[in-house]
Amino acid sequence: MVEKDEAQEPANALERLPPLLAATLSNGDVNGKLEARARRDARMRGVESIEAMRTAIKEASRHLPVPDAVPRLGKLDAAAFRLQALQGLPFLIPGVAARWPLAELTPQTLRERFPALPVRARVGDYVNTAFAPDRAMRDMSMRDYLDLAAAGTEGLPPYLGNLELRELNRYCHWPAYFEKPGPPRFWLGPAGTVTPLHADYDDNLFVQIWGSKRIILAPPHHDEFLYPKEANALLFGSPFDPEAPDYERFPLARQAALLELTVQPGDLLYVPAGWFHQVRSLSFSLSSNRWSRTGPMLLDTAPRGVGTPPYASR
Repeated sequence: MVEKDEAQEPANALERLPPLLAATLSNGDVNGKLEARARRDARMRGVESIEAMRTAIKEASRHLPVPDAVPRLGKLDAAAFRLQALQGLPFLIPGVAARWPLAELTPQTLRERFPALPVRARVGDYVNTAFAPDRAMRDMSMRDYLDLAAAGTEGLPPYLGNLELRELNRYCHWPAYFEKPGPPRFWLGPAGTVTPLHADYDDNLFVQIWGSKRIILAPPHHDEFLYPKEANALLFGSPFDPEAPDYERFPLARQAALLELTVQPGDLLYVPAGWFHQVRSLSFSLSSNRWSRTGPMLLDTAPRGVGTPPYASR
C-alpha cells in the first residue's frame, strides 16, 4: 500500500536539493568557501585545525600493525565498540542491519513508496571526476532514477551517492556507537557503481542494507604511496585504482598495503578516520553510512575530561 504523504510529493520537490557548489560560485569563491568550511569543521571537532588532525592520524597509524584481513566480530554494545575502535583498525560486525525495516524494502517498493522523492544521480564518468566540484550530476525523482538504472547505460551505471534521504532513515535503527554522529547518507545503485579510492578524515560507520559490495582498504600513512589530491580538508582522493593497478603511472602504489573484503546484507563496517577505501557494487545495492563529528577515536587516548590530545584546540 502506498503511503499518501510519501508518494504524493509536490511537483517542485526537486527544489529541496541543495545547489551544487561549482554551480553557484567562482573558483576563488569555491576556495574561500572550502577554507571557511575547514575552520568550521575544526571547531565542530574541537581541534586546532583539520590539517593538524590529519597529520596526527597518519603519525599514529604508523605505529599500528597492518592486519592481513578485516576481522569479523560479534555483537558489540557502545562501550565494547569504543574499546575496539580505539585500536584504530577497521572491523566488521555482521547482522547489525538485518532486522532494519529498510532491509525489507526492494527497488520496486522504493518506486511505490517514494516515486517523487528528489535525488541527485552521478552520471557519466563519475570515477575520474569523483572529487571535482563540477562533476556531472543530474537531479531527478526516485522513480526516474530507478527507470534510468533499469534501462542500462554504456560505461558506468548511474549512481545515487552520499544523499541525505530522511525518508529512508525512518526505516533504520542505528546503534549508538558515535558520541556525535552526522546525518545518515545513502548510496543506491546497480552492480558496477564505484566510489573510487579516497580517504575521509572522520570515523565512519558503513552499513550494507541490501546487495553486496567489494571494499578495498589501505592505512592512512600509506597516502605517501597513493598520490592523493585534496578535495576538501576532510577528503582526499587517489587516482590509483587498486582493482586495475597501473604501476607504470603509479609505481609507489606497489608499496601500499591493501585489504579486500565483501560486505553482505546487514553488515556494519567500521572505517577509522584516514583509511583509504574504494567501493564497488557487486549487485543492486543500498548502503548507508554516518561519519562521526568528533575527533577520531584513534587519537582519543586520554580519559574523558582529563587532558587534551596534541591536535586539540586550546
